[in-house]
Amino acid sequence: MKHLEMNRRTLLRNALFLGCSAAANPLITPMTFAATPWDNRLVVIVLRGAMDGLDVVQPYGDSNLAGWRPNLIAGEAAGASDLDGFFSLHSGLEGLKPMWKSGELAFAHAVSTPYRDKRSHFDGQDLLENGGNSPDGGLTPGKDGWLNRVLSLVPGTTTETALAVGRDQPLILEGAARTASWSPESDLDLSPQAELLLNSIYRNDPLFAEANTLALSLSESRDAPEGMTAQKAARAEALAEFAAERLNLESRIAAFSIGGWDSHVRQPQVIRRALGELQTALLTLKAGLGANWNKTVVVCMTEFGRTVRENGNRGTDHGTGGAMVMAGGALRGGKVHGQWPGLAAADLYRERDLMPTDDVRRYAAWAMRDLFSLEKGDLERTVFPGVDLGTDPRLLA
Repeated sequence: MKHLEMNRRTLLRNALFLGCSAAANPLITPMTFAATPWDNRLVVIVLRGAMDGLDVVQPYGDSNLAGWRPNLIAGEAAGASDLDGFFSLHSGLEGLKPMWKSGELAFAHAVSTPYRDKRSHFDGQDLLENGGNSPDGGLTPGKDGWLNRVLSLVPGTTTETALAVGRDQPLILEGAARTASWSPESDLDLSPQAELLLNSIYRNDPLFAEANTLALSLSESRDAPEGMTAQKAARAEALAEFAAERLNLESRIAAFSIGGWDSHVRQPQVIRRALGELQTALLTLKAGLGANWNKTVVVCMTEFGRTVRENGNRGTDHGTGGAMVMAGGALRGGKVHGQWPGLAAADLYRERDLMPTDDVRRYAAWAMRDLFSLEKGDLERTVFPGVDLGTDPRLLA
């Protein structure tokens, strides 16, 4: 088998035996673009696999944190750097501290989509990209993506043609408005536990064993410094470089994903590797956009958070409330947005998760309202049906 071509959404839905690691690590990382009449830019990065917001933006000012995570905090808190006297930033994003100090980086904590309790990566990611309002993960009638619905509101948008490696594009840009996709050469990006699972499943099946061996052979060794492979860093850089190139021309919206956030086992290693990719992508976007960085907002969203209590494998399980990351020269940064719910047992969602106090869609909606002068009613009814935009968080400078 000289070539292995796979459709992520079709293949993964039919391969339920792969479990959550498959959804957390897509085989194809497509990037989509759209040209619009606007001068401002928006980049949406989907963090696939459920990023642990409590680790990335650590609420060290909450006295309950160490009790829930004695091993994780002991290993990570020493390297974290203070943000505002209550939250600290994981050392894996230390390279973004200059952005924080210059007001080009912000976070929103204790946020979520309306999705609750089923804790499926597939359903959670679909609802995140669809933007619907269903707690059980059901999609809007059109089964399209919220960024595509944004394009449908603006006359005169055109398709930005791009090269494609792989045939898929993310749900977030699927719909009536025409878009195109491009993807760099990519490896089969699987966590160590997912590789073990695949090897076990395919061991006695000659056909799938051959395909599995070929696919896994495309991945480089994970012995690179700090656990992040050179190939993963290069992929994140390639995605961001190409996005910046197109956004400097006619494109105004770009969307891509970074996988590898599913941290049931060995979370310190897993999350550091994923944070390295995210940091590379954001720094590359800033460098590549040049002066246009000042007209740009980057919104990084994940399907749900993770449990407050660490598990027995130095990891965390699927949760509810999480965090989002925002960057860009158009941002009014240097702030952790949101109402902190607390980590006392009585304050948790179902006595296990960070309680969501805000809707992650609301922050994305306000960013688009300010960037693109969209009507509040259109955002609440068409782009994110059922969302209440509420008070303006004043995200843009």
